[in-house]
Amino acid sequence: QVQLVESGGGLVQAGGSLRLSCTASRRIFSINTMGWYRQAPGKQRELVAAITRGISTNYRDSVKGRFTISRDNAENTVYLQMNSLKPEDTAIYYCNAYGSGFEYWGQGTQVTVSS
Repeated sequence: QVQLVESGGGLVQAGGSLRLSCTASRRIFSINTMGWYRQAPGKQRELVAAITRGISTNYRDSVKGRFTISRDNAENTVYLQMNSLKPEDTAIYYCNAYGSGFEYWGQGTQVTVSS
């Protein structure tokens, strides 16, 4: 079992930045993929960015060049640096840990971008 705790969400004006953090309750070194998803009101949850053990990254097209995902295995933490935020980035952001035979979710953190 792994508990994931997100932090760093909040209210920001368009063009601003936020950094989300996701801290795991145990070592993440062995977890194959860590990711960030988001869900806006009335919409399905969607993948924002993911990072593998091999530090390969994947981003949805709408955030490429603006968001950066990184992982610090020593701190058991995954980060999502979000720059040039847009109102359409408003959503609840969820941390995800995925591996062979398991998948865990955090409780989510709200990001609101005002125009």
